[in-house]
Amino acid sequence: MTANTPQSKKSKGRGFQKFIEALIRRFFNIPDEDAVSTAMGQQGCDIKLSNAARQRFPFGVECKCTESINVWKAWDQAVSNAQKESLIPVLFIKRNYKRPLMVMDAETGLKLLSQIKDYNDVYP
Repeated sequence: MTANTPQSKKSKGRGFQKFIEALIRRFFNIPDEDAVSTAMGQQGCDIKLSNAARQRFPFGVECKCTESINVWKAWDQAVSNAQKESLIPVLFIKRNYKRPLMVMDAETGLKLLSQIKDYNDVYP
């Protein structure tokens, strides 16, 4: 189903933000109150993290749920928001009927991947 009205587009985006928030909390064992999705239209990162959460997940999250996206513009927004909070930028994008994708700087991503000991646990 495609979101056609501004209200339905915001609802779809809010749902995606909540989905990413839940994934972050699950994979990094972060309590609910330490990682909270921000209100739509609020400036800054889309997921607000407590200091304790930043120790486990030091990333500034930007979420975009849309059928067409200017990745470079969205990435610039992610970088700008993350830098304001001294976090590493990460962009999550999603479109209908597709799995969400995560976008990050190549060097940062490769450094993180080099820390994984067993890829069979990550990608079966």
